[in-house]
Amino acid sequence: MFRGRAEKKVAEAGYDPARLPPGQYLTEKWPVLHAGTVPRTDLATWDFRVFGEVENPLTLTWEQLGELPQSDNVQDIHCVTRWSRFDTRFGGVHWRELAKLVRPKPSARYVVAHAEQDFTANVPLEYLEHDLALLATHADGEPLTPEHGWPLRLVIPGKYFWKSAKWLRALELRATDQPGFWERYGYHNEADPWKEERYGF
Repeated sequence: MFRGRAEKKVAEAGYDPARLPPGQYLTEKWPVLHAGTVPRTDLATWDFRVFGEVENPLTLTWEQLGELPQSDNVQDIHCVTRWSRFDTRFGGVHWRELAKLVRPKPSARYVVAHAEQDFTANVPLEYLEHDLALLATHADGEPLTPEHGWPLRLVIPGKYFWKSAKWLRALELRATDQPGFWERYGYHNEADPWKEERYGF
């Protein structure tokens, strides 16, 4: 019954109902959800690191990050709390630009995103290489708001949105997987909304 009502609302909004994963409903708003408080950021002292299984570990200032080639894309986002938002435009830096600088080792197969307040999110490296993945500084043509991860958030396409860590400070490349913050609390490691991989492995 829920699926039928949700699909009807998607169709009434002019979208293809097939875009909505099972168990989700469409919203035009962008709900704010996170653990902890919104951190305060001073861009004068802020930096971003890439380390681990790389030839050249890297630390960038905010200005240096902004000097890298920029990309943007449009994609649907899906939250584990069951809302979906279509056609969200993100802008920022694609991983490929950082990969040129840090040169991942052949052993690098996984990534742990490190964010403020000791939050982490884990994904296979191939997810970061996806064309729609991004280290985002902007959403819908404007700088990210603090509530949505300003100054930098990870965007991992096609996965529940907890994998897209807010307030990103570092990427750690690893040879082995390591559960992130929500995975340690029982969330599914793969987070595929089309399979409803919300909890458990």
